[in-house]
Parts: sequence; structure tokens; C-alpha cells
Amino acid sequence: MERIYTGSCHCGSIHFTAPIDLDEGIRKCNCTYCFKTGYRKAFAYGDSVAVTQGEEHIGHYAAEPSSWPAGHIDHMFCTSCGTQLFSRGYLEFAPFNGWFHAVNVSTLDATPEELDAAPIIYEDGLHDRQDQAPALVGYL
Repeated sequence: MERIYTGSCHCGSIHFTAPIDLDEGIRKCNCTYCFKTGYRKAFAYGDSVAVTQGEEHIGHYAAEPSSWPAGHIDHMFCTSCGTQLFSRGYLEFAPFNGWFHAVNVSTLDATPEELDAAPIIYEDGLHDRQDQAPALVGYL
């Protein structure tokens, strides 16, 4: 069930809200960005993520994988503590139907019980196959 979660970076400079349905799963991806940053994500659709404090502390990183059109992925982090908060992307197919945010679930003010109950979905982003699990998932 979708609910509005609050979230923040480690140092507390940035706070945000995001409508997320953890029943849709927490995604663990093996692409170099997700793997190297320890990013575990859940989706918020449209422009529904709202920064409620500290927008001036948001940094942007936009490495462009070959499968993403230029300018269609923006990773956002806290410039004070380095916490990876969320990424904004664009995909034309359902359930995205345009702009969306991939929110780092580690930044949400969710309970351990809520996070533990969410199904884990593995993505083979390393090979641009987010719709499939990679052959090996134990390291994720």
C-alpha cells in the first residue's frame, strides 16, 4: 500500500517526502552505480518527491549509461555528508509513464519491520536488463 514516507540524509541537512509502495519491492541492482554506492531503491512516480528542507545541499551526478537518453538520469546526493538520496529518471513504459524517482530506501524513515516485509527484486542493470535478475545475487 502506498504511503507518504519522510526521509533524510545522514547529517540531516536534507529532508524530503515521497509516496512509495514498499509492497512493490525493494530493488537491488548490479549496475556499477547501484553496486558501488550500495543503493537499494523503491520507486515514486511522476514528480512526487518533495524536498522539504535543504535543497541547497543537493548535489547532482549524471553519468549517462548508453541505454539512457542524455539528460534522463540525475543522481542526487547530500553535498555535506555524501548520502545518495534519490535519482530522477524518465521511462515511457508502465508503471513509469514518464518521470519518476528511484529513492534510496536507506534514507526513508521506515521501520525495520516495513523494510523487512518488502519483497526484494534483483535487477541485472549491468547488462541493461532491469527486468531480469542477474545470474548471481548473493553479493547484492
